[in-house]
Formats: sequence, C-alpha cells, structure tokens
Amino acid sequence: MGRSAVGHSSRKIPRKEQKPPTNKSDSPIPRNHFFSPPEVEILRKDLLAWYDGHKRDLPWRRLASEEMDPDRRAYSVWVSEVMLQQTQVSTVIDYYKNWMKTWRTVQDLAGASLEEVNEKWSGLGYYSRGRRLQEGARKVVLELGGKIPRTAEDLQRLLPGVGRYTAGAIASISYGQVTGVVDGNVTRVLCRLRCVGADFTTPAVSDALWSLANGLVDPMRPGDFNQAMMELGATVCTPKKPVCSECPLQSQCRAYRKVEQDPASAVSKLVKKRADSQPAIPPDIEECGPSCPLCIPSCDSWDRALGVANFPRKSAKKAPRVERTLTCVVERRGGPGEAEYFLLQRPQTGLLAGMWEFPSMLLEKDCTEKERREILCSRLQELISPEISGKELRSVGEVVHIFSHINQTYLVYFLSVDLSIKEEESEQPVGRWVTRKQFLNSAVPTAMKKILQLCESKELVTGAPESTKKRKREDKPPPTKKVKAEPDGQRSIQSFFKPAASRK
Repeated sequence: MGRSAVGHSSRKIPRKEQKPPTNKSDSPIPRNHFFSPPEVEILRKDLLAWYDGHKRDLPWRRLASEEMDPDRRAYSVWVSEVMLQQTQVSTVIDYYKNWMKTWRTVQDLAGASLEEVNEKWSGLGYYSRGRRLQEGARKVVLELGGKIPRTAEDLQRLLPGVGRYTAGAIASISYGQVTGVVDGNVTRVLCRLRCVGADFTTPAVSDALWSLANGLVDPMRPGDFNQAMMELGATVCTPKKPVCSECPLQSQCRAYRKVEQDPASAVSKLVKKRADSQPAIPPDIEECGPSCPLCIPSCDSWDRALGVANFPRKSAKKAPRVERTLTCVVERRGGPGEAEYFLLQRPQTGLLAGMWEFPSMLLEKDCTEKERREILCSRLQELISPEISGKELRSVGEVVHIFSHINQTYLVYFLSVDLSIKEEESEQPVGRWVTRKQFLNSAVPTAMKKILQLCESKELVTGAPESTKKRKREDKPPPTKKVKAEPDGQRSIQSFFKPAASRK
C-alpha cells in the first residue's frame, strides 16, 4: 500500500496504564499461529533496536517528535496518515510539507474552504480523503471543543473518515495508547512471520491479524513499536523482493524457515543464512490441519519461486469498470490578456467531488465520430453559447487515466472561440474561465492536466509554454543536408572536410 509509519522518537508520552490485549481475548487463533510470551519479548526488543537505528528521516516524524502539544502532535499524525493511505511516501512528502505550512493546526484547517482543500490535494488522488479530513477538523472545532479524541475507540467513532487503522495510529503515536495497528505493511509482516496463507481480506483473517498486532505491541513504546512494524514492511519485508538477510525478525519468521527447509526452492539458495544459532521453531504451520482458517487452502499451490512472497494472499481483485468520456478543451482568445480555458465544477458528492474539469460527458454507448461531435456541440451550446458550431471542433486524441476502480479513456477535442461570442445565461452548472496559470493552481484532477498537456503537444492552445513548443521542434529530425556528388556518383575525399577558417 505504500504506507510508511509516522511519529515521534522514543520520547515517552504520559498515558493511562493499559494492559495490552492478548491473542486469546480478541480472536480464536489456532495454537500454531500464536507468539509465545518469550517470542513476544524477543520480537519487541529486536524490532525496536532495529527501528532506532534504521528508521527513515521523514518530515512528519520530525514534526511529531518536536511538537510538545498533544493535540497538535495528533493533528500532524492524522494528516500524514490520511495522506499515506494508498499513496507512496515519496509522493506524499511535498504535499505534507505544503499542507502543514498552510494549515499548521486543526483550527486552521477547519477555517479553510473545500475549494482550498481540493487545490492543496490536487494530484494526490483519492480526493475524498482531503474532504473528510477537513470535515473531521470542523467537527473537532465546532463540536469537540477543539480537542482531538485521545483513544482509538473515540477517534473511530467521532471523526469522519477515520477507520480502525488510522485511529490506532493516532492514539498510539500521539497519546501513547497501548493498541496495535494493521495496515498493508503490517499485514504482510504478520502473515510471513506466522505463515498466515488464507485470504487476508476475509473477516476471520482480519480479526486474527488485529489480535496478533494487539498482543505484540510494546506497552512502554506503543507508538514506536507500531511504526517499526510498518517501517519493516515498507523497507525490508517488501511485497515482491523482501530482503530477508537484513530482517531483525528472521529467526521468528516461519515463512523464511519454510523456504530455508525446502531444498528445491530457488529462493533458499539465495538467502543469506545467519551465523548465530536459530531458536527452536514451534511445529510447522502445516500441522494445523485442513480446517485451519489461517493456513494456505489445500486447493492453492505453493510457488517455490516466490518463497516468502507466497504470503500474504488475497482473492483476485475485481476488474475495474471501463468508461469512455467526451472532453473538450475550450479556449477563449482575442482579449488583451492571456488565453483562457472554460472549466466546470463537478458535483459535491461522488468521484472527484468539487473538483474542476473541462466540459465532459460520459458516453453510455458506442458512437460514431459524427454523433460524438453532435453530442459535444449540443452540450457546449448549453454551457457557453448557442453560436458554437460542431464544425469547429478538432479531434485531438485520447488520454487514459486509471482510477482505483475505473479505467477511464477521455476522447479529447479542442475548440477555440472568440470573445465576440455571446455567452448563454442559463441555469446550467456554474463555469469559469481561467488562464493557464490559474488552471494549474486550481483544484483540477490529474487527468485534466494530462488533457491540457496533450493539446499543448499538438500546438493547439495559444497559452502553451515556449518549452513545450521548443521540445516539439527538437523532436523533429534535422533536414538532410544535400552533398553534391562527383560525376561518377562517388564523393571525393575533399567533400568530407571543411576549408580552414582564415586567420587575421
């Protein structure tokens, strides 16, 4: 999932003493998947020692470690955790810095408009995250007296968009609550440590993983421990190329032991074995029996080439919905200033809520080129002016953009209109004209930026930057220089040399 943990250093945070939950109290986990008490103590010690020496220097960690006010620390953790949902760390860093520079406190965010939030979130994807983050900030200020809830249970219950994982991360990192967390990275680490091979998206496996996480969390450093688990999954126990030789928990990893004991495994020949003696491993997980809800189903085969990457497993992902959308970049020219482009705001609910886009229409069925032009022209006449003619529409090409559940293809057209065209006054959704600079600074989806770049690459828009035009000219091959041939068709040797420049 691309997640990285967030938080402070090993500085202790005052908290209520709380007994960490045990495996048995949370979920009926088969005996062979438990961590024994000695294993738990060794795991905590080894993992935290590794984290203290290997954790990455990230802006949200620095901010949380320096912030003494618990509510401001919780806000900084909250923002980072929401941004990191299904988004890579490298992408989030600049967005996080910009966000915290603009809205340093939950009160600052509560006072912002949705338009401002969407602008800061533009390009980060999954835009509902930003909207819910702001909704949560307003609820904290207007209904909770400016105080962020301090327990995972209250965080999840009271704040919109805060699920079980985010609530646990905020509560453990900011307030020291002894509670575990389970995200994609932690899921991967736990499944490999205990050879959990059943579909981890099922309720039974999910409950078991949460039970394991709650039983492992260190009561003295719960926030650091949770971050260490996530950091291990993000940097060492990775999805496709885990670095088992650098894992501090190698001695307790049953997936690693299974690979090591398989002489036919290609991975076992490449894994670097530790020189120190390995502690005794509990009975192999295969001894659980065919009815174990956590083991690899008997109908699934073990892929020796994958090794430890056989874990975790999940059901096949549902194929994304395929959609085709007509989109038109309408440029208004002829004024004293820059060329402008017409944008419409999307509805306040649903996909890309509140974002701005070029006039677009979802195609419900296959259409001919003539039908597309007629549909698009009719829509533009409603939005802008009845004087618009379909004959002036220029087909530009296609832009493909993949959403989490939609494979979207935009059929892009371009239209240039004069200021002399009288705009239609109607009850259609409010639109606005923006310059290229205003467009780039507006809350526009990434797909719309791709569409404008396509039009610029075709040298259609007036406001295209010179760098784009220069790049297109440079892409053209230089003209072939003709060389006069000698009478017999062969070039003389002199033709390969230029005469020396005369010297003064």
